[in-house]
Amino acid sequence: MTPIIGITANRFKGRFQVAQKYAACVVKAGGLPIILPSLSGQEGAVIELCDGFIFTGGDDPVMEQWGIETHQSATPCDSERQQFEISLLEHLANLPDTPVLGVCLGMQWMGILAGGTLKQELEPQYAANHRSGNHRVFGDLGDAIVHTSHHQAMSEVGSLAVIALADDGIIEAVRDLDRHWYVGVQWHPERTDDVSLGQGMFDQLCVAATR
Repeated sequence: MTPIIGITANRFKGRFQVAQKYAACVVKAGGLPIILPSLSGQEGAVIELCDGFIFTGGDDPVMEQWGIETHQSATPCDSERQQFEISLLEHLANLPDTPVLGVCLGMQWMGILAGGTLKQELEPQYAANHRSGNHRVFGDLGDAIVHTSHHQAMSEVGSLAVIALADDGIIEAVRDLDRHWYVGVQWHPERTDDVSLGQGMFDQLCVAATR
């Protein structure tokens, strides 16, 4: 069976957009990628359609939804995208066998919904290592150089388990151990050269989606 993998898309200037590499990695992993427009009210339909999901990277969470002021340095996520993706993740919480991969912003959604705490601006001593470029991560997923592009990170992950750290101690990957395959990574596997922490993340997702 070819698993159908739904990939969330950004909203920008009247368009739905997503990096082509996400789809290419899903195809290479043996899946069929479907780009998901952020249309509230369609969560049930896309869940019926898809065997697994990728919540892609993007702008920063608007924290007022959780009673917290959004940091002045944030580039706010499109409100309709945020509403759709949060709602979709909440629906998926009732489907523990459906695999989910969260990338960068996607991992942050996971952490916030699990009761975690988002550090909205990394301190200067960490920022240079994470804003753009490559750095090492290590943990349950392996030890390798990954591609990163972010200025925010989870400082606490609530009910999730931390499964990878950066070389400077920043949380880089999380997992819900009570679900079949629910993994968030702060790096960008679609732009990571290392096989296990790059393409391998999509391979694992598609394998989980065929079970």
